[in-house]
Amino acid sequence: MTLKDEQHYRDIFEHTLQALDKYKKILFLTTSNRWHGEKNSEKAKSTMLAYEIEKRLTDKDISIIEVPLLKIYTCEGNVSTKRGNTCGTLDAKLKDSFKNPSGHHRCWASMNNKDDELWKISKELLRSDCVVFFGSVRWGQMNGEYQKLIERLTWLENRHTTLEEENIIKNIDTGIIIVSQNWNSAQVLDTQKKVLQYFGFNTIDNLIWNWQYTNIDTDESNKSYIDAANQFKKIFLK
Repeated sequence: MTLKDEQHYRDIFEHTLQALDKYKKILFLTTSNRWHGEKNSEKAKSTMLAYEIEKRLTDKDISIIEVPLLKIYTCEGNVSTKRGNTCGTLDAKLKDSFKNPSGHHRCWASMNNKDDELWKISKELLRSDCVVFFGSVRWGQMNGEYQKLIERLTWLENRHTTLEEENIIKNIDTGIIIVSQNWNSAQVLDTQKKVLQYFGFNTIDNLIWNWQYTNIDTDESNKSYIDAANQFKKIFLK
């Protein structure tokens, strides 16, 4: 990565900070993970980036939820059954005024698994002006925690498409920031931007970008991974 590349990403990061400055209530959802069982365990780079932004925007109301730390069950696939699409129907409403104060959380997996914690995300999301997803690319796609979350939030999209009800997230701006090592992140970013648009969010270009350390997709040397961590820190972290 050249000095020109470094400045390019610093400029992108600065534009992100400027874009976020207008919001009153911001939610960051981080989806990449690390093992926390060792002393001085590190956070994933994309997660570190979320906390760095929070640190720099000291006067903003920012909530950060580390999705891998929650107990979130896998989507049950109710979008495609022999009875048709039953995702997000009214009888799937979570009947708990603390977990579902808006009354909008409708998900069968939340109903069927009493210890499911998706409500912690929907509760914050539905009272936010802006939500930014943070994640990583693994084997050419978004990491598994991100994909699990998106599938579990399908009821947000299904309400205003198949069910033809109100789009309850039409006034929420969104972005996605991806960190990857060597392959396919630009394509993944484009796909996920479309996904968020299908959901009904307002996508904000200055909140949608990816950082990929190298374009050499066969570079799997340990040195490359170490250099990537150092380069990331140099560009984004104070």
